[in-house]
Amino acid sequence: MMVCEMRQLVGEESLVPLPRGTLPRTCACFLAAMVVALLLMMAPEDFIGLLATSMLMLTTGPLLHGVCLLMEEWLFRSSTRYRGRLLTGQMLLSCVGGRTLLSLGLAGLLLALEGDHQTEGGRWKLVVLLSVLYIPLKNLEILGPCQVEVSAICEEKKNNVAHGLAWSFYLGYLKLVLPPDLENSIASFRTTHSAGPFEKRGSRRLLILLPLNANIAQNLEDEDTNIQFYDNLPNIELDRAGVRGRVYKHSVYSVLDENGKSHQCAMEYATSLMTLYQMSHESNSGFGERERREQVLLFYRTLQDILEHSLDCRNRYTLILLNDEREDDPHFLSKTILSHLLQQEREEYCLTPHPHQDVGHILTPAQPGGGHQCSDAPMSVDPELMISQDLPRSLKDPVETSDV
Repeated sequence: MMVCEMRQLVGEESLVPLPRGTLPRTCACFLAAMVVALLLMMAPEDFIGLLATSMLMLTTGPLLHGVCLLMEEWLFRSSTRYRGRLLTGQMLLSCVGGRTLLSLGLAGLLLALEGDHQTEGGRWKLVVLLSVLYIPLKNLEILGPCQVEVSAICEEKKNNVAHGLAWSFYLGYLKLVLPPDLENSIASFRTTHSAGPFEKRGSRRLLILLPLNANIAQNLEDEDTNIQFYDNLPNIELDRAGVRGRVYKHSVYSVLDENGKSHQCAMEYATSLMTLYQMSHESNSGFGERERREQVLLFYRTLQDILEHSLDCRNRYTLILLNDEREDDPHFLSKTILSHLLQQEREEYCLTPHPHQDVGHILTPAQPGGGHQCSDAPMSVDPELMISQDLPRSLKDPVETSDV
């Protein structure tokens, strides 16, 4: 069976940045290869000397800068960060870097292979001058990493604020309450409420709202008048971090559609975004509005990746990214929630019928785009036992018996 074709939600998900790739490294390697090939054609006899001198210029500066960093680590940080050891390999590699030492050794090897050409005085003067000038330029952040490089390093090393908040939100909350306590709470809730909440399976997920501006309202009714508080699910009590019977609860809301029909679902904001919002208003956090928006998108991408790889939380959540640029519509929040609920129902449970089923009860007439639209009719019939009347056949391959 095939999943019924439907329109994908493009809006808010298209705002999430993709992880940074390796295109800058590829361009750098390609440009370096082109220059090296050009030098080999123009001056093959001086190529080794030029290569060795260039590597020496580029590595001696970082080496001297690492020595300056090593002095502070050695004098003031050895007892706190390196367990009282005066000079260790870890301290040296942290300040200088193994790749810098390796490049410097390779440059020295190339100079040794060059032979007599390495004694030219002008070349050594240039090496010394550039190496010494590198230190103040580096400390004045003229040669320091740009903002994109810092962001790429933090993403690669998982050192962003958003990474920590996403993992904390998952390990400290979602992983505890979603499997399987949320299903049990919803089942218990349905037995005590005969009005028909959570009729559709797609609405039995926890809807997690993530506004891009990280400004979380305390009451959803204040954001949209089509959303009203319905009731609370039964409390989930867990022993956590020395607290006996710590209480976790979820709220159920009624969301009205354009026809006035009510749809119940459990939803809440991602509380970790409140930390990002408050950090952006603290002067000593170094966290502005631009950085906050970037961290919210990174939080959404990280949390989505974590939950997609979590077998315990699968099919128990829905992440909804809210674009704060649509504040002109007073019912934008309710429309977004309803569109996600409808998408869940169609994606999970709207399947194409069996060829022997009555197609008229399942699919509506073809649309202009050529596809079919799913209806709310019953999607299955009672299974039937089918017995074949054919005689048993041999499993041997057919043998050619015709004459040539």
